[in-house]
Amino acid sequence: MDPARVRVWAGNARIQAKLTEDNCRDLIDSIVAEGGQKVPVVVRHIKDDPAHDYELIAGTRRHFAISWLRAHSYPDMRLLAQVAELDDEAAFRLADIENRARKDISDIERARNYAAALELHYGGKAVRMAERLKLSKGWLSKMLKAATISDDVLVAFANLHELTLNPAYKLATALDDSARATAILKEAKAIAGENQAALDSGTPPLPGAATLRRLMAANAVKAPAPVDLRMEIAGPHGRPVVAVKAVNRQGITLHLPMASGASDDAVAEAVLKVLEGLRENGISVK
Repeated sequence: MDPARVRVWAGNARIQAKLTEDNCRDLIDSIVAEGGQKVPVVVRHIKDDPAHDYELIAGTRRHFAISWLRAHSYPDMRLLAQVAELDDEAAFRLADIENRARKDISDIERARNYAAALELHYGGKAVRMAERLKLSKGWLSKMLKAATISDDVLVAFANLHELTLNPAYKLATALDDSARATAILKEAKAIAGENQAALDSGTPPLPGAATLRRLMAANAVKAPAPVDLRMEIAGPHGRPVVAVKAVNRQGITLHLPMASGASDDAVAEAVLKVLEGLRENGISVK
């Protein structure tokens, strides 16, 4: 069939915009060498779309390769396809089985595909999804967590394939802390800028492992815990002699209670203790 009459199903895991001549070159060359496509894609009939007759369920790279060849010196190249009758959930399961064997689909692409399918086909129930797809519940849980990493963070990775599931899960977990997330987003933006500068100068971007280390090391500078500067010095009779009421830019406010029963020397000694305590907390009248 004509690949132009086949649209790609939105439920497919692969990010279509990332398919290029370069990353499909091996498949393109293979199809040319073999005189055509040998392994069929899987499609299903669609209605109410005058521009397309079929929807592609599995085989996006093959679809891209045939489309590219038809536009580049092989106008008679046809897309070999198997037509199946599938509902959306069955189509997802079929595409998932094929995609598991593909190393050219990143874990992040798969994670986001699972997250979208969870609501669309399984009513938001991860246990049901794991059972239908015959997946480990723990593995699927990690995938769904990894899917929460935003594009603003992922932009730091020059190659998404270098961010595998376990590191992605740790990164997604770190982003749960709002203060830390702010620091990670800032670092991701900085790394993305450095990577672009590197590419512009013809040098390699930061490897994925190094990118992950920098993101995980990013942390918000926490404000020091407030120091309780309230102090009260008791005299020889156990009653307050001197108390600190306020410490601000204007100065230190002390309160000397009436009828404390303390002598002038005892009051002076208490004031000296207060000043010493304030100095220990970084406050000085000098």
